[in-house]
Amino acid sequence: MATATHVRIAILGAGFGGIGAAIRLRQQGYDDFVILDRGDDVGGTWRDNTYPGCACDVPSHMYSFSFLPNPRWSRSFSPQPEIWEYLRRCVAEHDLSRHLRLRHEVHSATWDGAWIIETSGGTYRADALIVATGPLTEPALPKLPGLPTFAGEVFHSARWNHEYDLRGRRVAVVGTGASAIQFVPEIAPDVERMHVFQRTPPWVMSRVDRPISRLEQRLFRAVPPAQRLARTAIYWARELQGTGFLYPVVMRFGQGMARRHLRQSIADPALRAKLTPAYTMGCKRVLLSNTYYPTLTRDNVELVTDTITEVRPDAVVTADGTARPVDTIIFGTGFHVTDAPVAQLVRGRDSRTLAEAWGGSMRAYLGTTVTGFPNLFILLGPNTGLGHNSVVFMIEAQLNHILKALRHLDRHGIPAIEPTPRAQQAFVSTVDRKMTGTVWLRGGCRSWYLDTTGRNSTIWPGYSWTFRMRTRRFDPAHYQAVTS
Repeated sequence: MATATHVRIAILGAGFGGIGAAIRLRQQGYDDFVILDRGDDVGGTWRDNTYPGCACDVPSHMYSFSFLPNPRWSRSFSPQPEIWEYLRRCVAEHDLSRHLRLRHEVHSATWDGAWIIETSGGTYRADALIVATGPLTEPALPKLPGLPTFAGEVFHSARWNHEYDLRGRRVAVVGTGASAIQFVPEIAPDVERMHVFQRTPPWVMSRVDRPISRLEQRLFRAVPPAQRLARTAIYWARELQGTGFLYPVVMRFGQGMARRHLRQSIADPALRAKLTPAYTMGCKRVLLSNTYYPTLTRDNVELVTDTITEVRPDAVVTADGTARPVDTIIFGTGFHVTDAPVAQLVRGRDSRTLAEAWGGSMRAYLGTTVTGFPNLFILLGPNTGLGHNSVVFMIEAQLNHILKALRHLDRHGIPAIEPTPRAQQAFVSTVDRKMTGTVWLRGGCRSWYLDTTGRNSTIWPGYSWTFRMRTRRFDPAHYQAVTS
């Protein structure tokens, strides 16, 4: 094995999680760490997703660090370039460049008394490992029969081909999730013909977006408490919306609003019927758009609800036998979330990978630490996702817990810790019990929140403030020391 560079802490990923971890580590006096990322710049998801119309569906003031507010947001819902620029500014303002190891793709991370991390840029040995690769990292592509034979251009929304000119093209868009409803309205005016292939209609709410005036921006810069007040108001409004996810009967109000939005946007009863979900709102991700529905009424756009059965070199064929000629296929089919590839690269003290330990269903104590994996901390790990508020809030809650764990190691001279099996199982059992009555299990749909076993291993079944309450204390009784 090549000589390894030793560091106290290695962080995998330079997106929100990795950058947030680096800032908080430095604030607490930890300076011996590296941030490993396969890309040529920081930003993670907001670096990779550059498709037309890409924007956040969480209000700007909440989709940023509480310890580094941004008074420069131009809109109430931030576009991708601004979020990416915000993350790069975080790196510059906190002098993180010297910790960055870009173009370092991680091939493996193995526990051997410390974490041995093999990357394309060298080998690192770290006392602790923070996995901040995020859940929306690896694009998921459906295995459509005949796809390898397609003679035209194929790409996923997260790997947008900006060199490819869509003007005059005949385009098949596969998927109608959060990315597709943003890029479909942007590219529809340019293409000759677009076929949008929908498996399940999403619930779509009106996007209440507006410019943030220069006066407001100046106020936020001059009086930071004003922006904190705005953030607090947004936070509790979003928390209130979370009630519907926990008690599905409350979702009737949201569904009424969404149906009104659909009626106002789509006059054709037949098309409206195709776009009306048959499951409870929130069972799948709720989407925001004012332009998606009107785009589907354009003369050059067709919504297709028949299942794709075959891809030919120049066409997409559906179950009714119709072959639609296309020269471009764009997938808006989401990501590998419950089966993230990074889980196959991290190997614990019993030589099993995370994927093997999980057996098809992710489990972690407080969504952060895993039995059998010493000094491993996962940001946005199992059951830390949200359907109603900002995951940046969840990241900050996890970081507080991680810092307390590191201080516990330092204070007591303990080389490594991991959660006890009992503590992890008790936490997972509590999560599963609370999940039982939620919309994710009772809503009548199949979503990417559920893993292959049928468990919802991605979403936190509660308000985000309750997660912060759970993670604010570090209880040594829930952890065990590991000496080798």
